[in-house]
This record gives sequence, C-alpha cells and structure tokens, in this order.
Amino acid sequence: MIIKMRVITGLAKGRRLKAPEGLDVRPTADGIKEAMFSAIQFEIEGSVVLDMFAGTGQLGIEALSRGAKKAVFVDSSRESVAYIRQNLEHVGFSDKAEVINMPNTAFLRGSAEKFDIALLDPPYERRLVQKSLPALVEMMTERGVIICEHEAGLKLPEQVGDFAVTKTKRHGKIGVTIYRRPQNDDR
Repeated sequence: MIIKMRVITGLAKGRRLKAPEGLDVRPTADGIKEAMFSAIQFEIEGSVVLDMFAGTGQLGIEALSRGAKKAVFVDSSRESVAYIRQNLEHVGFSDKAEVINMPNTAFLRGSAEKFDIALLDPPYERRLVQKSLPALVEMMTERGVIICEHEAGLKLPEQVGDFAVTKTKRHGKIGVTIYRRPQNDDR
C-alpha cells in the first residue's frame, strides 16, 4: 500500500512529497503526524528541529512549514537523502535545512548542535530509538522535546537522562511517545 504524503498545514500546506516505492520507507500517516504536531504546536515557531531517520523528510518539512527556523535531516540511506533534498527543493525550504547522510550513531557522537525539537521515526523492530535516546538527550535545549514514533507494542524507558515520558498515545499499530524534562511539563 502506498501512502501519499503531503504537508498538512503552514506555508507549504497541501504540497505533495515524493517517496520511493517499496517497504523500506514507511511514511507517517497524516492523522499520526497531526497528533504529533498538535502536542508541540506552540513550540514550533522559531525552533531548531532534528528529523532523525528522516526517510523522505516529511516530519522536518512539516515543522518548517509550521514555522521552525531550521531543520537538520539525518538519514543513513543515500536514496533517502536524495528524496529529502528533492522534497525540500519542491516546497522551497532548502535554505532552512541541513541534510546529513550518515548513521544516526555517528551523527549523535559527532554533532555539537542543540535542538529544541527532535523527531524520531526509525525503522521498527531494531531498537534504534532506545539506542539513540541517551546521546540525544544531551543535544537538547533546556526546553527541548523529543517525539518518538514506534510500533505500538514497544515500551520505551520512562526516563532517559533528565528527560521523562510525559505522554504516550496509541494510533492503531503505531505508538507515539513524548519526552520532556519534568519541569517543562507545565503546558
């Protein structure tokens, strides 16, 4: 089944995004994407966003469309990186983006950048979220938020560093877990 991707709202609302055919890329459905972004709707404007395991770049592009200042897209697949660049060009956000072709572990070890929002949607059943979180929390700003999309049955750790789960939601076969520092859960 091919899921057609589009930008839901903002500057690029309704623009279609390209994705490779096959099962290697699993685009986030609009309903799940809307739920993810509703949870952070007042935090996106002017933020620096990390779209890790970026695939086609749809999550970072959605953040840019909603007012993020910058998005960093990280994916280990050259084919995915090519689609990210095409999609950024198509929606006119190339100047607000940095696209990095490297494994997430290398990026997490080597980058000194700080992020306000991190969006993780890795290939399922590989424990990539669990492996990435300890290094990722060190890259987050004081008011940072981490949103993880994963298979619904996966139980992520309640606490990673000084970040804790503040919300979990199930959308059919998909789960979404949100991490924040506890003092920031006053929204």
